[in-house]
Amino acid sequence: MSPTPAKPGGTRIPSRRTVLRGAFTAAVVTGTAGALLPLLDRDPAAADRPAPAPGPGSGSGSRATTEEFAEMYRGREIRGTATVVVPAGAPAGDRVAVAAEPVTEIRIDGRPLHVMRRADGTYLSDVRHYESYPTLLETARAAVDELGSARLAPPAAHHM
Repeated sequence: MSPTPAKPGGTRIPSRRTVLRGAFTAAVVTGTAGALLPLLDRDPAAADRPAPAPGPGSGSGSRATTEEFAEMYRGREIRGTATVVVPAGAPAGDRVAVAAEPVTEIRIDGRPLHVMRRADGTYLSDVRHYESYPTLLETARAAVDELGSARLAPPAAHHM
């Protein structure tokens, strides 16, 4: 392989490979930053946050927020709660409070529905795992719509 040719002034001309590698690296860094910016720069409105309520961790100096609902939907009883325990010392509106993972529970006719929270704050369930919903109540209603007249299977027993 021959060395990179020099210009008459003594400066070297970068090889094609070096230029393409630099352009590719810049494109990857820019694309990654553009994709992550909405996630890191998000500040949900205070109205979207559940109201603070006393919770299981409130005695240890931490705060808990709770979202609860109970209703009859298409002849099925739906109950749900989401509790977020925020560490003590985290200021209100802090990203720690926003990023805290809620403990969720939904029951349809007394049987538990497994629900997962996505990174964007929406929820999905085992029954409708291909579509996500903005609230737990909408997730539960979609599960009831999908189940029709069928019932949720009882939870599997854990054997050790």
